[in-house]
Amino acid sequence: MQTKPAKALALVLFAFLALSCIPLPSLAQPTPDIFQAVLPEPAPKTPEVSTAELRQILASKSAVLFDARPHMEYAVSHIPGAMNVSAKPGASKALYISDVAEIGRAVKGDKAAPMVIYCNGPFCGKAKRLARELSETGYSEVKRYQLGTPVWRALGGVMQIETEGVRHIQAKDQTAVFIDARDSARFQAGSLAGARNVPAGELRAGKDQGMIKAAKNDGRLPMDDHNTRIVVFGEDGSQARAVAETLAKEAFHNVAFFDGPWDTLR
Repeated sequence: MQTKPAKALALVLFAFLALSCIPLPSLAQPTPDIFQAVLPEPAPKTPEVSTAELRQILASKSAVLFDARPHMEYAVSHIPGAMNVSAKPGASKALYISDVAEIGRAVKGDKAAPMVIYCNGPFCGKAKRLARELSETGYSEVKRYQLGTPVWRALGGVMQIETEGVRHIQAKDQTAVFIDARDSARFQAGSLAGARNVPAGELRAGKDQGMIKAAKNDGRLPMDDHNTRIVVFGEDGSQARAVAETLAKEAFHNVAFFDGPWDTLR
C-alpha cells in the first residue's frame, strides 16, 4: 500500500510526463528590424518616429518635415521634402534653435498641424530643443526623427542638395565626386567641371548592375573611400534621384541629388 507522500510524488510524475507530450508555443522572438528602431529615451518631451514611419509620412505627405539645422547644412544635404526655417533671433552656434515663429508661418498658424523634426542624429540637441519649444508654444502634433541624418543615410536614404549647397561643395570640398546622370552625348556636350558620367538611361534599360560594375572598375565611383561625398545631377530631379538611390544601395552612404533641371546648374 502506497503512502500519501508516495501517491503525491506519483501524481506529480504523471503530470510532468503528460505535459511533456504537449507541444509548447514557440518562444522565438521576432527578428529585430532596424527600420522600426527609435531611441529609448527616458521621459521624452515629444514622441519619436522610426525610419519606417518617416518613410510612410513622406510618401503620404501626412506631416510637414522640418530640418532643425542651420541653413547651410540644410542646403548641402537634407532629407528629401524637408523644409528649413531661419534661426531664432539671438541663437548661438552652440545652442542653435530654429525660429518657432517661422514654423508658425509655414503651417499658417495651425497648431494642430502634424510635423516631424530632425537634425544630426542621436547626439544632436537641435531637434529636441525645437520640438520642446513648439510643444510649449501650444503645437500638439510634434514628433521627432531623432535618429536624424546619419541613420537615414546609413539605411540607404539619399539626401537632397540645393543650388547653394552645390556651390559650397565645389568651393570647399575637393574630395567630392559629382555624377552627371544625363546620357553620354549630353554629358560630352558640356557638364560641371570634373563631373563623371553615370547615365540614368542605362538604369531604365535594366543594365544597372553592368553599369555600376563598370563605373566601379574605371574610377568613376570612389571605391577607395565609400564615405566620399557624392552629388548627382541630371536633366531633372527624378533622373538624378534614380541614380543616387542606386548608388546608395551600393554602400555609398553619403549621396545627395540635385532636385532641379540641368539648366539651373549650368
